[in-house]
Amino acid sequence: MANHKSSLKRIRSNEKRRVLNKYQHKTTRNAIKKLREITDAKEAQEMLPSVISMLDKLAKKNVIHSNKAGNLKSQLTKFVAAI
Repeated sequence: MANHKSSLKRIRSNEKRRVLNKYQHKTTRNAIKKLREITDAKEAQEMLPSVISMLDKLAKKNVIHSNKAGNLKSQLTKFVAAI
């Protein structure tokens, strides 16, 4: 267990960030799954920008790697275009 005040505060703040990152990451993964299940082209076109925005935010905060975000955006854009 940490002994310094700053270490204790760091432990608390890290836990808060971990929970928030986990929530945002899981929400984005669920949105990607929903997008891949859509068969209607118009509905997919409407949902794509919001999913791309979520991925960009995760990459900006280093929750996921920027290359992974780019790969996912590319795959999803191809998927929506093929519908």
